[in-house]
Amino acid sequence: MRYLLFLLPLLCTCDRAPLSDRAEDRTITLSRTDYADRLAGFWLGQCIANWTGLVTEMDKIGNIGELQTGAFYTRDDWGAPDQPSIWGEGVPSDLSATIDFVFVDPDSIWGADDDTDIEYLYQYLLDSLGTTRLTPQQIRDGWLKHIASEEENYLWVANQRAYDLMEEGVLPPETGDLNRNEHYDMIDAQLTTELFGLYAPLHPDVALQLADLPIRTVARGNAAHIADFYVVMYALAPGVERNRPLGPQLLANAERARTYLPDTSYAAKMYDVALAQYRSGQPWEATRDSLYQRYQVDQRDGYELTARELYCNGCFAAGINFAASLVSLFYGEGDLKETIKIGSLAGWDSDNPTATWGGMIGFILGEQGVEDAFGRSFSDRYDIHRTRRNFPNDGIDTFGRMAERGVAIVDRVVVDELGGKRAGDTWTIPLPVLTED
Repeated sequence: MRYLLFLLPLLCTCDRAPLSDRAEDRTITLSRTDYADRLAGFWLGQCIANWTGLVTEMDKIGNIGELQTGAFYTRDDWGAPDQPSIWGEGVPSDLSATIDFVFVDPDSIWGADDDTDIEYLYQYLLDSLGTTRLTPQQIRDGWLKHIASEEENYLWVANQRAYDLMEEGVLPPETGDLNRNEHYDMIDAQLTTELFGLYAPLHPDVALQLADLPIRTVARGNAAHIADFYVVMYALAPGVERNRPLGPQLLANAERARTYLPDTSYAAKMYDVALAQYRSGQPWEATRDSLYQRYQVDQRDGYELTARELYCNGCFAAGINFAASLVSLFYGEGDLKETIKIGSLAGWDSDNPTATWGGMIGFILGEQGVEDAFGRSFSDRYDIHRTRRNFPNDGIDTFGRMAERGVAIVDRVVVDELGGKRAGDTWTIPLPVLTED
């Protein structure tokens, strides 16, 4: 059963239009100026969380067998010396000697990374092409133009295989087909498509349509389901009231997003197990450890990656990183700093889930709200050419300009996809009707 809710209790932060008695006439009004600030907050929050999570990326991935002391970080490790990653050759991260937040000063520039650069690419393509839905050819042309081929290109597993297939002339979604892309169940789609949810505010079904081809460019099965979950969470984020506690609202949104996960999928069962353990009141470390035991050691609920004997036991896999992501979402309870801390300490590919929730909460708070959360100012400049190529202005952009492009895309989605209207600085958007299927 899937519910497309009116979400009226959560819409207090928006300028709301009068509602008629007829469900089909219910609308919400949103300020474009406020939305631009929120989109800038998304980029800033995502960058802070991304670079903080990189300090602990692949430091702790578990050891198959009995859980040993020190196999994972705990809350006591925040501020302690960083440990080497699995590929660190005994050397801790060069970003920070200790496990702590990584910031960029106001006079510096945030560097692109794989948690932000493909989303940047997709937004650039949508804006420059004047469309709301990318075609297979447009995605292929964009990837080949803006992603390097021979030198370091900051692609891994499913993304790299999809890129190789594109160079051979294969078009999406065939680039994510499990018979062509053996990495189809890795994490890649989760960290490259959440932004599509923000283009269709309060309309998760439409957001999923916009994101469908980008997701399936690299993913199938549970990996695609998990990416869908994130898109739905982002589509619901514009309804979160930031002057009320965020935790209960985000949990309500997560329960709605859960209805988009097939009940037979391991993703759905991971969600249910993680939520039940969170509600039991046990510490987040105990929940993380039990998820590791259940899925990577015992291979329950159809999660069989350990049996495949992959490199680092599938530490890039969609599934185990989704489990860690849920730990930081539930236990972070809407607190930006706490969510980033838990995500960074949870293990595995720790920058990716952390960036997802840092971006979503950053959107809810807005750019100034993110700075207020940390009690400091940050740079709003961004260097896409750290990882990508062939963008204007030698790749130097600002969160403000990136937000303006996002607003221009929402302009088209509101009118062309949602049946809404734009008048000056205001969008008037019909609310989705309650349905069951």
